[in-house]
Amino acid sequence: MAKEKRIYFCTECGWESPRWGGQCGACGAWNTLAEMKVAKTSTAARAAVREVNPPVPLTEIRDDERSRCPIGNAEWDRTLGGGIVPGSLMLLGGAPGVGKSTLIMQVAAAVAKQYGAVLYATGEESEAQVGMRAKRLGLLEAACYVQATTSPTGIMNEARRLRARFLIIDSIQTMQAEDTDGLAGSVTQIKKCTELLLRFAKETGTAVIIIGHVTKEGVVAGPRMLEHMVDTVLYLEGEAGHPLRLLRATKNRFGDTSESGVFLMQANGLQPVSDLSRLLLAERSTDQIGTVVFAGLEGIRPMLAEVQALTNPTYYGNARRTAIGYDQNRLTVLLAVLEKKAGFALAQQDVYVNVAGGIRIDEPGMDLAVATAVISVYTETPVAATVAALGEVGLTGDVRRVQQVEKRLQELTQMGFRTVFLPAANLSGLEREKWPLRLIGIQHINEIASKLRGDL
Repeated sequence: MAKEKRIYFCTECGWESPRWGGQCGACGAWNTLAEMKVAKTSTAARAAVREVNPPVPLTEIRDDERSRCPIGNAEWDRTLGGGIVPGSLMLLGGAPGVGKSTLIMQVAAAVAKQYGAVLYATGEESEAQVGMRAKRLGLLEAACYVQATTSPTGIMNEARRLRARFLIIDSIQTMQAEDTDGLAGSVTQIKKCTELLLRFAKETGTAVIIIGHVTKEGVVAGPRMLEHMVDTVLYLEGEAGHPLRLLRATKNRFGDTSESGVFLMQANGLQPVSDLSRLLLAERSTDQIGTVVFAGLEGIRPMLAEVQALTNPTYYGNARRTAIGYDQNRLTVLLAVLEKKAGFALAQQDVYVNVAGGIRIDEPGMDLAVATAVISVYTETPVAATVAALGEVGLTGDVRRVQQVEKRLQELTQMGFRTVFLPAANLSGLEREKWPLRLIGIQHINEIASKLRGDL
């Protein structure tokens, strides 16, 4: 009879230890070591594990690119690198209510319609609830089967019987393997159930997607090694009260992680957005104080977003710094640079920055646009509606170059912009006569105020 031993592993990095400790010996995180029982395998079992396939020359490996399964949803297919790969294991995370179940129901219906049977296994809802959602979205497909259970073994048996092309687990935190101790949602159960699903996907060629809950920090709940085990990690993001949703691939073994999908939440589900810039700038007014357009990139596609700023004298001691859609710490640093290097007395000013449209931008190249909006409202200088800005600001106040500037300028040209503030370093490699834009190179952040007061 196989004996069991206990090990402890870090839920953040996966480091294993034979005994418990308060701090992980690899990543240094505190109170992250979780207990897991491991059955000792027999000599025959270990010998079977050692039996591996013979090595194959790299030149003789068959290209499976044509086996991808595009579903016809441009944004979903773009994010995955061209479509679903058979035998892949994918993880989809997102905040409650962001639209994970809606999106995956649309994907399930598209796969069932084009490629064959789909099994939707739910441990959180009843079959009737899933059916009501499908009916509301107009996605009733005979080849899409629903099973309400928390048993991964039963789910895999049904998937084999149906010869399912696509298996959905909603959610991994509700699954409970029969031969493993621990409650559903525990670290041990999540790891074991994911291992079973991974083996099933590789053996049968069925594409499996598991939906995961997220913590208050915005990461998938459970052991961090869960993200290392799967082939693709997707996050569906969106601000509360805004219909815009972004699907990002933080890991993709079959595609580029810089790709992303954009959707608009509507009554009939998540609809792909083909022209993101026009959507974000649709309600922008002309020539206002404290607003400027940023020419950025969402993945590898150009995107224009409106950056708004507001300053107001503080009356309660410490000034407030509030950022929506922009990194809070980066705003604090940028305001310190504006005060120290450009002479703007912002220490006694409450400063608020917002990216209109409910989108979040983490690109450092947005610094110059934020600085321009703050200077505009602080000096009460209006900015023309045809002015855009892009560039990273360093601690010295220097404006540093951004990547793929030509792609950004092309988007600005198509949207009718006339003037662009950009790093002076980017001007050296540009054919200025090629662009119907007035390109204004900025070397230091203290040049912005004079440029705004100039004839734009």
